[in-house]
Amino acid sequence: MMGKIKSLAMAFLVVVTTAVSAGAFGVEFAIGGWAQEPSGTLGYKVLSSNDILDVEKDLNYDTENRITGRVKVDMPLLLPNIYLMATPMEFKAMGRKEGGFKFGDIFFDPGPFETETVLDHFDAGLYYGIPLLETATFNKLNIDIGLNVRIYDYDLKVRQASTGLSESETGTFPVPMVFVAVQLRPLELLSFEAEGRGISYSGNDVYSLIGRIKFNIAGPLFVAGGYRYEKAKIDEEDVLADIEISGPFLEAGFSF
Repeated sequence: MMGKIKSLAMAFLVVVTTAVSAGAFGVEFAIGGWAQEPSGTLGYKVLSSNDILDVEKDLNYDTENRITGRVKVDMPLLLPNIYLMATPMEFKAMGRKEGGFKFGDIFFDPGPFETETVLDHFDAGLYYGIPLLETATFNKLNIDIGLNVRIYDYDLKVRQASTGLSESETGTFPVPMVFVAVQLRPLELLSFEAEGRGISYSGNDVYSLIGRIKFNIAGPLFVAGGYRYEKAKIDEEDVLADIEISGPFLEAGFSF
């Protein structure tokens, strides 16, 4: 996990440096922590309803705190603005399921088993603000509209110590999404922000909602807090998932 975080931090730094050298109008960078509370179901090579695992009851997953990061770049001229966001997700626990279950090509007995689920994803968006809206509202209101590509990097593992059986599946796949964001600034030091990303296609439904309150504390520095909700109903590469992740977050950053 630390290796991925370092790699993403380097990628963000490259984007910011490139944007500044290209004469970008503005850059916003933030890093923080998100309390990720999972719910829903998960299965791999499912043959019956008994192979569907409840992430709370069967896998015994609980809230995990993870570091997240994002960077926004306001580009010059007619170039689209850039929004990058990295979201690590990892849950690990000892679980139990009555009657046993099939995961991948292995049948696991009813006894206790250990699972690890990684659902890291990276968002890359291009967007434009509605022309002249911010000017017409004296910098009080802005609305952004664009396209976002979410790249999922997942790793699913199940291991049962009593039998020595284990099964795993890893993969990466992109999901195109529509992006809409609203920023309302009633005061110079206070702003309210909302972001939405989503798509529905071929049995897949992926949605992301973020609400944020941001306070400018000194110069370019700010702190923010809010609530984030993610839903991923995915049927890809024999992985069947219907998972919701939600919880509050805090972040700090700078904008100039």
